[in-house]
Amino acid sequence: MAEALDTDAMIKRFRERAHAVKQRNLPPVAGPDRSRFIEQAQLDFQDFAMIGDADCELVDGILTLRIDLRPPDPAADRPGG
Repeated sequence: MAEALDTDAMIKRFRERAHAVKQRNLPPVAGPDRSRFIEQAQLDFQDFAMIGDADCELVDGILTLRIDLRPPDPAADRPGG
C-alpha cells in the first residue's frame, strides 16, 4: 500500500478539508450545542490546516510529516530583511 500512496494528493485533500471547514455553515443550534459545534470546527480547521501545510516524505514505508510551528520571522517582512 505504501507504494500506492500519493502524498501530494493526500496533502491536497487536507487543504481542501481545511477550506471546507472554513466555509461550513453554522447549523440551527443554540446554547451549549452551538458552542461545541464552533469549538469542534476550530479544532477541525487547525488539524486539517496543519497537515495541509506539512512537508511530506515517504521513505522505506515510513511516512514523515514535517510541520513548522515556529512563529513567522518579523524580519522577513521588512524590506531588506
